[in-house]
Amino acid sequence: METRSDLTLIEPTLSEYRDQKGSLIAILQSAQDIYGYLPMDVMEHISREAQIPLATIIGVATFYTQFRLQPVGKHLIMLCDGTACHVNSSELISAAITDELGIKDGETTKDGLFTLKHVACLGCCSLSPVMMISGQTYGALTPDKTRHILRELAEKEGESA
Repeated sequence: METRSDLTLIEPTLSEYRDQKGSLIAILQSAQDIYGYLPMDVMEHISREAQIPLATIIGVATFYTQFRLQPVGKHLIMLCDGTACHVNSSELISAAITDELGIKDGETTKDGLFTLKHVACLGCCSLSPVMMISGQTYGALTPDKTRHILRELAEKEGESA
């Protein structure tokens, strides 16, 4: 059974962009900010209200990597897989994350705390290998440094619970 989203939350955004051509990305960004991802019922609602075909909305949402169609953990780990990071052994960092958290690319930990997402480039090549967690950039990573960062974040979450 799929949970229904509170569609009233997106109404101010739809009102703001009503009748503005080319506003779909801004609407989807706002929806993702509100819901944490793009639930299907929200995209269907946007389609009806903005009179944009659902296929167009899904096409945009799946084309741009910034959009998520599934809920993510409290901390989104974006691991760079760009050329500089790849050359500097980002696969070892990925393996350390998988070993530490028990998740692979696109997966979320059972406790909902972490989601791992491999990305093409974070634009921090001089810091490679690099990952971003909840907007914080971590560079010059080693497997041990990566494990330490993840354990620290998990500890902080345990203290605030």
